[in-house]
Amino acid sequence: MTRWYGRLPLRSRLAMLVGLAVAVAVAVSAAACWLITRDRLTHQLDETLSSVKLDDKSVADLYAACTGRPQPGLSSQATPYTIRLIWASGEVCTFPGKSKIPVQQADLQVAQRQLASDLRTTKDRSGAEMRVYDRAAVDPSSGNQLAVSVAAPLDQVTRPLNQLALVLLFVAGAGVLGAATAGLAVARAGLKPVDRLTDAVEHVARTEDLAVRIPVEGEDEIARLSRSFNSMTSALAASRDLQQQLIADAGHELRTPLTSLRTNIDLLVRSEQSGRPIPAADKAALLESVKAQMGELAALIGDLQELSRPARGQAAVEVVALHDIVDSALARARLRGPSLTITADLDPWYVRAEPAGLERAVVNLLDNAVKFSPTGGSVEVRLTGGELAVRDHGPGIPQDELPHVFERFWRSPSARSLPGSGLGLSIVARTAEQAGGAVRLRSADLGGTEAVLTLPGASTPPPEMPEPPQGP
Repeated sequence: MTRWYGRLPLRSRLAMLVGLAVAVAVAVSAAACWLITRDRLTHQLDETLSSVKLDDKSVADLYAACTGRPQPGLSSQATPYTIRLIWASGEVCTFPGKSKIPVQQADLQVAQRQLASDLRTTKDRSGAEMRVYDRAAVDPSSGNQLAVSVAAPLDQVTRPLNQLALVLLFVAGAGVLGAATAGLAVARAGLKPVDRLTDAVEHVARTEDLAVRIPVEGEDEIARLSRSFNSMTSALAASRDLQQQLIADAGHELRTPLTSLRTNIDLLVRSEQSGRPIPAADKAALLESVKAQMGELAALIGDLQELSRPARGQAAVEVVALHDIVDSALARARLRGPSLTITADLDPWYVRAEPAGLERAVVNLLDNAVKFSPTGGSVEVRLTGGELAVRDHGPGIPQDELPHVFERFWRSPSARSLPGSGLGLSIVARTAEQAGGAVRLRSADLGGTEAVLTLPGASTPPPEMPEPPQGP
């Protein structure tokens, strides 16, 4: 049943649910109407039976008829009710021509004055249901106690109830059928936007066309779903464009070192094959060039892997001492720029970030400063209040180029002859964003460039992280 229901279209399920809901409501209403009508009709019949009164003469005439001495004027058609006289001994006298009703214990209890009256439903000898009302009375001829019983066929109640049941059944069936039809129509009209969304999704899955947009009408849930779909396709289109651009840029950047490598290796191979050795100094220069190009390729591939690596989530994030990471990166920077004077002023600062990614970002900032600093120049590094500033005294960056420095593979025209992939600052920007911070470059006073990395944190470690030991 569940599988069959799950295979139905959504509009069919909605129509079935609407029809079922209406059917339940109609059934409850019809049952309530039938029960109320039955109670009212039964109550009216009971009031009618209890209002029938027999005077002493009527009782005497009925008793005379029962004993074989009918009085003139007593006829079986004189009353529509079945009237009985029931004595305490169990003797019963029924109005001539009426159906016989067996004497029951309740009749005797009324005749014996154990009950003042009784009202019940019973059956006559033919099996027809009768509504019976008994009340205590006295035989006027003998003064004996007896019960006067007045009964009427219960079909006065059941016949209209049966007719009402048929009417209610017809009306309920028509109502459920109409509700199911209306539910199907409403489901079709209400699900038109969903059909459009489904067609759009199938079109995207079939053609990979992310330019599809769904018209948005109103502010309901369907409109929200349409806007979300449009936002999703826009984001996917932008992501695909960025991916294609990254592939194109990576291919362009890889072409230069690969071409140079192939040229140098071809020269070495021809020298070996032709038997004409290359001078030792030239051969050493070629090998040094091959080594440098291999290092450039390795750095480029590493940067591409870093950019393509998805975020590792909160599981990889931990509290790290930014000042320790900067201090470690400074040692590497001094090795790469032995002729530079690198000074540092580092205040303690603790942040929540991925340690490896944060260290790579700091190293990229310092490498950038070392690369653009002139021989014998200086680099100042300052960490205060969560703001890491790295200032060099190089040629600086023109104002019109500052908005592009964090773009992937973007390199200033004046720096294209220098080693690098153009991905370092992109990695810094991504790391800062993942850590909840930001990075910016600005022209420094008196020349040079200052890179500022801002990360949220605190100057003291959290309780779960012990204080670092204080050295001399």
